[in-house]
Amino acid sequence: MPAAGPRSPGTATRTQFNVGRALPFLVLFLTALADVLTPGQERFDRLLVAAPALAAVTWSVRGTLGIGLLTMAVRVLLGFNRGGDPLPELLASETVLAVVTAAAAWISRVRTRYERDLRELTAVAEVVQRVVLRPLPRRLGRFELHLLYVAAAAKARIGGDFYEAVKVPGAVRVMLGDVQGKGLGAVETASVLLGAFRAAVHEAGDLAVLADRLDEGLVRYGAWDPDSDAAERFATVVLVELPDDRDVVRLLSCGHPAPLLQHGGGVEPVRFTDPSLPVNLAGLADGRHRIEEAPFGPGDRLLLYTDGVSETRDRAGTFYPLEARLRSWDREPSAGLLELLHCDLTAYGGKGPDDDVAALLVVRPPDAP
Repeated sequence: MPAAGPRSPGTATRTQFNVGRALPFLVLFLTALADVLTPGQERFDRLLVAAPALAAVTWSVRGTLGIGLLTMAVRVLLGFNRGGDPLPELLASETVLAVVTAAAAWISRVRTRYERDLRELTAVAEVVQRVVLRPLPRRLGRFELHLLYVAAAAKARIGGDFYEAVKVPGAVRVMLGDVQGKGLGAVETASVLLGAFRAAVHEAGDLAVLADRLDEGLVRYGAWDPDSDAAERFATVVLVELPDDRDVVRLLSCGHPAPLLQHGGGVEPVRFTDPSLPVNLAGLADGRHRIEEAPFGPGDRLLLYTDGVSETRDRAGTFYPLEARLRSWDREPSAGLLELLHCDLTAYGGKGPDDDVAALLVVRPPDAP
């Protein structure tokens, strides 16, 4: 996935984990030091019980048991350091430590099992992501592609937004879409539409035929699995065709937000004279599709996006000014533009995304042959 795509755990997470592993030993050291250096009536050894409890958070079962035994040994040494007859009190405190250590070991076992299951599920999710939402190449034909994809659900890698770009004879064809609703049903619908696009993209004569194939794909899936709600959802889609032999771009919108076309310092939304209805709602109209054509020469950029970008709001409820932002970034390098957009969206909204965010920047480099 490109750099502007989903984030992976970084250095901060590893640092927190290492601090967590060191914390039980820090508790042992500071407690023993405080107990030795303070007068006899000041008792800090009771705090030792925190060490095995903390060990259960990051250590394995054996590690937790080892830290528990080390804690019991430190308690014995502190008890005899006080003098007198420590055996009755020592027996009681050692019993408490033994119980806490056993409970901590059980918690550690449950945690490690959960983490193992989570790693397996994460591995499966990564495979699913590579199949459903394949990483886009940085360059396809004579065009550059830059992707930003952020799922709204915490820790999710796939949402209801979807994308694809394919090199076909004589052109590059691109799709970006957004399924109505959220959750697994939206992901299922997105996977159906991606499958329909990949099956028809090479044979479809033009974008209008390709849009019809998307509708047919959802209809066939609904007949194959009547209990699924995937075929009941609709999706907004924008289809793009970039021919090899002409400096133009052809677009077809099925109810999707208009892409922004940047030429020089000017940014304008693509004007759709007669946009089609969203996919799976085409039966409500005559089903005809109108393809728009616009100049797209060297140095031009085309930004496709979903409403997770354009409908981000600030605290006052004002929508994100995407067109104005893109106009002010006309001299920004294409490779870093979507990373800049992601940071700006996060700062503008003041929190994580409420909806899936997908943006695809198509660039015709000035040096393209």
